[in-house]
Amino acid sequence: MNLGYACINMNLSNPKQFGSDREKITTNRSMIKRTFQEKGVGYVSELALQNVIDLNHIIKWNEKHNIKFFRMSSEIFPWASEYKWEDLPDIKMIKVWLENAGLMAEEYGQRLTSHPGPFNVLVSPNPSVVENTITDLSIHGDIMDFIGLSRTPYNKINIHCNGVYGDKESAMNRFCKNFERLPENVQTRLVVENDDKASMYSVKDLYEGIHKRIGIPITFDYHHYKFNTGGQTEQEALEMAMSTWPDGIVPAVHYSESKAEHQLDESIRPQAHSDIINDLPNTYGKEVDVMVEAKSKELSILPFIEKSYEK
Repeated sequence: MNLGYACINMNLSNPKQFGSDREKITTNRSMIKRTFQEKGVGYVSELALQNVIDLNHIIKWNEKHNIKFFRMSSEIFPWASEYKWEDLPDIKMIKVWLENAGLMAEEYGQRLTSHPGPFNVLVSPNPSVVENTITDLSIHGDIMDFIGLSRTPYNKINIHCNGVYGDKESAMNRFCKNFERLPENVQTRLVVENDDKASMYSVKDLYEGIHKRIGIPITFDYHHYKFNTGGQTEQEALEMAMSTWPDGIVPAVHYSESKAEHQLDESIRPQAHSDIINDLPNTYGKEVDVMVEAKSKELSILPFIEKSYEK
């Protein structure tokens, strides 16, 4: 079992909090729309170059701390839908740093993935929403290609369906239809995840309505399952999701715990993620890579990793 964390390294992005006076390291440098309009792609290029350089630093840090699973930020290229790659003055050097990040990840045996935001809605009946989704997912596919990552769900692009629109079956039909419009570098990496509302998509929904039709894998989210079981036990849902992954690729799962339960506060939405985790998920003897979605990022998994190396 490899444990991973998402997007932000707390040690590196908040150096003063950890007793260091060095510059912060982050891949989330961005800007508001007005700044983008004023400074343009030249400033975007500067920020993106700093972001990709820092991606290399994060990969090195992860290796030093025995972390083999990392979800990359979707903010590496600010306002990426508003320009073409060749418009960036630093694109050649950006690609060099991205390729170097990929070579390091391969050398260290690190799994790099992404999780585009909830505005990506392939089930939407609105054509403009679908067009924007195709654009954003294509950007993620291109970045993974620049890094040199495999065109397989080992380096997954993870999304939700993000809507039912009064008819779940029709929505899943649209997902499958719009999937065919995605470029090959997205189709080969795309996976879909179960939801945390009973009205949304359970593992069984995704298996019957999407996987059986287009073959993409399902990421099992333990926390979401608690609110939307699909009439299955946890083990049944996990094993159904795992069965959708290609041979030779370790399935990825998501794990988090309830902030409301951690803080004993019923006013907190039960689906909200806790800052840390107290336990690891029951994998029922199966091999999976676990992306821990906790607010404390790498701080939430380091104790478990350190303990495993003590054995």
